[in-house]
Amino acid sequence: MEKTAQHDRIICFGEILWDVLPTGAQPGGAPLNVAYHLNKLGVPASLISRVGTDNNGVKLEQLMNDWNIPISLLQKDPAHDTSEVLTRMNNGNEVTYEIVFPVAWDFISATEAAKTAAGNADYFVYGSLASRNDITRNALLQLLNTGATKVFDINLRPPFMNRGLLESLFLKADIVKFNEVELDVVQTMFRGTYTREAGKVAFISERFGIPEIIVTKGEFGAAYYKAGKAYHAWSHEVKVSDTIGSGDSFLAAFLDSHAKGLDPQETLLNAVAMGSFIATQKGGCPHYDISDYLNFRNQLFKP
Repeated sequence: MEKTAQHDRIICFGEILWDVLPTGAQPGGAPLNVAYHLNKLGVPASLISRVGTDNNGVKLEQLMNDWNIPISLLQKDPAHDTSEVLTRMNNGNEVTYEIVFPVAWDFISATEAAKTAAGNADYFVYGSLASRNDITRNALLQLLNTGATKVFDINLRPPFMNRGLLESLFLKADIVKFNEVELDVVQTMFRGTYTREAGKVAFISERFGIPEIIVTKGEFGAAYYKAGKAYHAWSHEVKVSDTIGSGDSFLAAFLDSHAKGLDPQETLLNAVAMGSFIATQKGGCPHYDISDYLNFRNQLFKP
């Protein structure tokens, strides 16, 4: 039986695709990755996206069913192909992407089902990449008129970077997640001149009225700024398989802890542990048991 998405706690909006790696194709897209890990953590989460009617779309739909992610908000596009991204690994771990345009997720609609799901959600997660085309951009701007906590997982991919669009997406956000490079790029785009992380964060927070900001730093952990306080968590050296989806799993664990009302420091530690754990696995949606993550976390941050 198909699982309904109408009352899922967290709705993720945006791209769904196949990452085409030298070793083969893997399912991906930040919104799908976040929804996958949230469901692993026991948090009901769904995905608003769009696939073609091709074999690649059918396979993604089957995977979502297998993963217990609702498909009721997955739109079908007879005119555009399911997205494929050519992914290359540099220096063993770093990832670069060639993102084909246009594809099915460039044409996501704000359907009545999507509006209902967004309106009923506790959190609504969105990025910047999916807004590269006006059809999906307009749908997102409609769906952001929700009372849910709006989580902007910025995903800057040249050449799909637009200052006006970013401003409109920042102004809707309650929580924003950056990596260090994105934080620098955004500050420069909006004429900030701060050299320290705290100054950059304060500039962006005040400029757009954003209450909570996360900065991820890869192997060096992450920082979380909330209510005038800064929290920091440092990771430890792990054996990296690849970094695909690591930031997405970080966000899933962060939102799981945030929704439970955990202490900000514990919330950040849980997120860093999950991001590090997924970096030891292959791909953005690897198979694992939740006990594997919990054991990893306990070892990473053991007293």
